[in-house]
Amino acid sequence: MPSPETVHTAAEPMLHFLCGKIGAGKSTLAARLAVQPRTLLLSEDRWLAALYPGEIVDVADYGRCASRLRNAMGSHVVALVATGISVVLDFPANTRRSREWLRDVAHEAGCAHTLHYLDVPDAVCKARLRARNASGEHPFTTSDDEYDAITAYFVKPEEEEGLIIVRHASTESGPAGLL
Repeated sequence: MPSPETVHTAAEPMLHFLCGKIGAGKSTLAARLAVQPRTLLLSEDRWLAALYPGEIVDVADYGRCASRLRNAMGSHVVALVATGISVVLDFPANTRRSREWLRDVAHEAGCAHTLHYLDVPDAVCKARLRARNASGEHPFTTSDDEYDAITAYFVKPEEEEGLIIVRHASTESGPAGLL
């Protein structure tokens, strides 16, 4: 059986979506998927940091800004796929509503898709988050309390949502066995 990282030809564009708590390894996996030929990575964090510098200070701010970005990006992603480019959307698909948006984009684009679900324990995610915060390389820092508040919105994906789900599980410190 081919892996979810199988190379797709220009005639077979693919949309990759990512689901997992903060620190689960979504961006790490997104970067790995994006090295495939004719594949573009779109990172929500980078776009939000560039479009709303200093404006996202709480979950409500994130929701407002992320919603605006999604509204702008949906048709752009569809247009990219129409040119034969695969797209890795490093946008957290952590709620049913966010996954509905992604499913709608895939449907409108008329291409194959995969939802990569990184199933990683909270303790591992928090440890990675602290390391990421300390590195200063990520555009946003998140405290343990903010992690808990954001994670309260997390809803595990279910098959009946109409997405092709590939589960990446980890109980160790590596990102879901991806490195």
